[in-house]
Amino acid sequence: MSVVVLGTGMHPWGKWGRPFAEYGVAAAREALRDAGVDWRDVGFAVGAATIRNGYPGFVAGATYARALGWSGARIASCYAACASGAQAIDIARTRILAGLCDVALVVGADATPKGFFTPVGGDRPDDPDWLRFRLLGATNPAYFGLYARRRMALYGSTPEDFAAVKVKNALAGSLNPLARYRKPVTAEEVLASPMVADPLRLMDICATSDGGAALVLASAAYARRRGVSGAVRLAAVSTVTPVFPSTVLELPEFATDSSVAVPPPERPFRAALAHAAYEEAGIGPREVSFAEVYDLSTALELDWVEDVGLCPPGEAGKLLRSGDTALGGRVPVNPSGGLASFGEAIPAQAIAQVCELTRQLRGRAGARQVEGARVGLAVNQGLFGHGSAVVATR
Repeated sequence: MSVVVLGTGMHPWGKWGRPFAEYGVAAAREALRDAGVDWRDVGFAVGAATIRNGYPGFVAGATYARALGWSGARIASCYAACASGAQAIDIARTRILAGLCDVALVVGADATPKGFFTPVGGDRPDDPDWLRFRLLGATNPAYFGLYARRRMALYGSTPEDFAAVKVKNALAGSLNPLARYRKPVTAEEVLASPMVADPLRLMDICATSDGGAALVLASAAYARRRGVSGAVRLAAVSTVTPVFPSTVLELPEFATDSSVAVPPPERPFRAALAHAAYEEAGIGPREVSFAEVYDLSTALELDWVEDVGLCPPGEAGKLLRSGDTALGGRVPVNPSGGLASFGEAIPAQAIAQVCELTRQLRGRAGARQVEGARVGLAVNQGLFGHGSAVVATR
């Protein structure tokens, strides 16, 4: 048995100032229309939770089911930081594979506050996330900057390399009607933007955004009964956890006395996520046609390109400069425009990545279409051991 994507839907990213459920419901209805499926035919609905939008955000599955109309469908809600959407996909896919339903709806949406993310829930001295901000002063851009500095020290990457990532992704985003930022930029504009966390400037770092995304998943047998042929297949979903001595915060070179005494794992966490998906799908990185990677910063995109095996360590800059990761290149990276063009809407973003995989593999991506796309990879990572990799094929 296999699971296919019957429909995709998204609410455009931006700062709209409306309740998150509006974005999720709009995306869900679009996905249902795309699939040609009535909401009452959905046997299972799972909502990726948002923790910044009150109780309805925590019980997102019920929030969306109620808004769409109580139908008796089974529901679930899940939260896994930046991998929330992929965990929701995994839950729905697993239920279909188990034969417990034929059709499932996956929805994620967020309404974000102004500025960078802050801890949720007040003072919590037993919470590592709260401690990260209060004791280390490590806002998200701070550790993005640490990763960038490490890359510069190890591989000689430069601010000009980071700016080139933004230029590439902004060009792709300018072709995506769902993106928040739809204007090409120059390297000079990136390098002239305000410094936020040295060496990263404002245009090196993704924004926080409102947005929504949804998928209708089904068993391949159900798709065949509906006369659907050539549907995009979810070949793998990886949600593996780190292997000790990976640390809770996953900051570069952050270690304890106990962890430094233990040999490092065979693969770093991000690489392990991708390779577990490759193994499940029965492919290797050479077969990837394009990839959606989690560009929280321009420097992190270069790390991801290496971690998922598109090139050896230290050579992502060379791949970038040769044009291989641009639209029209050998293996385009972030043809959607990435987070550089969308910003973070945490419960929706991994689902949005799979929406892009599906559109590309269907050949419906318009001006940003990857020619001959047959295998797409989507990867992301959150703190506390959460992350995901999804392989989709046609």
